[in-house]
Amino acid sequence: MLDVTRLRVLVAVARYGSVTAAARELNYAQPSVSHHLARLEAETGIKLIQRAGRGIRLTDAGRLLAERAAEVIGRLDAAENELAAYTGLRAGRLRLAAFPSALGTIVPAAAAMLRGHQPSIDLRLTEAEPPEALRMLRAGYADVALVFRYFPDDAGLEAPGPDSAEGLTAHGNARGGPVFGAGSFADDEDAGIDITEGLRERLILDEPIHLVTSAHNTEQAPPELSRYARHRWIAGCDRCRANLLRQCAQAGFIPKIAFTTDDYVAVQALVAADLGVSTLPALCLRAARHPGVKTTPLAGARRHVFAVRYGDPPDPPAVTMLMDVLRTVAEPAG
Repeated sequence: MLDVTRLRVLVAVARYGSVTAAARELNYAQPSVSHHLARLEAETGIKLIQRAGRGIRLTDAGRLLAERAAEVIGRLDAAENELAAYTGLRAGRLRLAAFPSALGTIVPAAAAMLRGHQPSIDLRLTEAEPPEALRMLRAGYADVALVFRYFPDDAGLEAPGPDSAEGLTAHGNARGGPVFGAGSFADDEDAGIDITEGLRERLILDEPIHLVTSAHNTEQAPPELSRYARHRWIAGCDRCRANLLRQCAQAGFIPKIAFTTDDYVAVQALVAADLGVSTLPALCLRAARHPGVKTTPLAGARRHVFAVRYGDPPDPPAVTMLMDVLRTVAEPAG
């Protein structure tokens, strides 16, 4: 059996790029890190590290083992934390990974409500787009991931119904892969992920997508995308860009994308300067609203926000509380 301490050393070298940096992060002496790496190579019988100039780099086998080791160590750390929370050894630690517009809206309100209910919970936040958030969840570096999916999309899924609000569990499909019901992420090819089992989700928010145009534009056109086929467009992150391309294709044109940025504040500033038009979900406008833009909801275009857990129920009480407060604060007041 592989030694967990040596695996931690390998993961640290892979993450920080050198023996010196790994030793500093782990509070080890540099010779100790080198010793652990040598012993791990002896255990596996495979060359994991090779010289590169004055430094080192991982071999293909080393990178593979480091990736798997990160998942194993993440799950071990998560199990230790959850057991400690259950037995009352220390205050519960919660790790939430969320995309930017959620961090600017839902998450602060949820964190404040959570602290009011349970001041001893240590909530730690990481900004991550959905693919990375799900990878963190699977590897055990996050307890809850806030992710989103656009509707309609090219997967042909129906909108989430009432059942999805209380969580879904994976089941098999004809291709041997998992299906998570409406609005799920298992077959999301553009996410670049492969979660084979244990993904459970709760619908947090069903929000409209808005057409965003300059406030200086006096054109009284209805909010159909086809009316803006000749305009320049501003695209967002990879998933948002893909959704924009799908929406425009359904409207019968290919958008001329002049700018691409995943900063929704920058998107609005570019639109306000009359450099293009764009689409943004309601959360982005709720997080920050530029006075120089006007927005109109697009009929039938939605984005669904989910809080996702990985692993079998029941969840630790603190996780359940976090899921509840996220859903409570998601809907805007009024």
